[in-house]
Amino acid sequence: MIKKRCSGTPLQHLTGEISFFGLRFRVSSEALIPRQETEELLEKALDLVPRDREIACLDLGTGSGVLAVCLARFLPRARITAVDLSEEALGLARDNAQLHGVSDRITFLKSDWFERVGEKFDLIVSNPPYIAEEELVALPVEVRAHEPRVALDGGKEGVEQIESLTRSLKEHMLPNASVLLEIGNGQGRTVVERMDAAGLVEARMERDIAGKERFVIARCP
Repeated sequence: MIKKRCSGTPLQHLTGEISFFGLRFRVSSEALIPRQETEELLEKALDLVPRDREIACLDLGTGSGVLAVCLARFLPRARITAVDLSEEALGLARDNAQLHGVSDRITFLKSDWFERVGEKFDLIVSNPPYIAEEELVALPVEVRAHEPRVALDGGKEGVEQIESLTRSLKEHMLPNASVLLEIGNGQGRTVVERMDAAGLVEARMERDIAGKERFVIARCP
C-alpha cells in the first residue's frame, strides 16, 4: 500500500472509502473522488428546495452517487434520479444508496446527460467535467492517472460538456425549478451566459470557500 501511495495511487482508492457531508461512502477508480467543493454544492442545493413536500431531483453525472444519496437522506420526501454514462459508476452509486438505506427513492439511469431522461424536476444538480484539455496534463498524477478522464475532460475550453447539458435544461425543469452546477474557476461568466441563452432566469455565479468561481445557479421561469 505504501508503494502504491508513493506511485500516485490516491489514498481514497487504497482505503476504499471517504467521508462526505458526514457520511461514509465507498469509492473506486470507476468514479471521480468527491471533493470539498462538491460538499459546498450539496449545501447550496439543500437551501434551494423545501424539505417538507414531495419533490423530484436529478443528479446528472452521479459518479459514486454522493449527491443523489445525500439528497435522499436530507430531503426525506424527495424522489431522486441519478444519471451516469458509466455502468460501473452506477454500480458504485447503487452500492452507496444501499449502504445508506435510500435505494427505494433513487432511480439509477444510464444515459448521456438527458438522452434517456423523460421527466421534469424541481431541482437539477451536476458536477460535470470542466477541465480544459490543455490543463489535463498538468493535473497531479493521482488525478490524471487514477481517476476517469471522462469525469474530468471538459473539452478544448473546459465548458463543452456544460454547454451540451445546458441546452436541454429548461425542457426538463418544472416551473420555478432550480439548477445548480459546479464549474471551473474563470468559467462563471460563460456559464451564466449559457444559462441565459437557454431561457433560464436569475442566473448567477457564486464562489467557493476559497474565493474561486465554483458554482452557477439559475431558475426556470
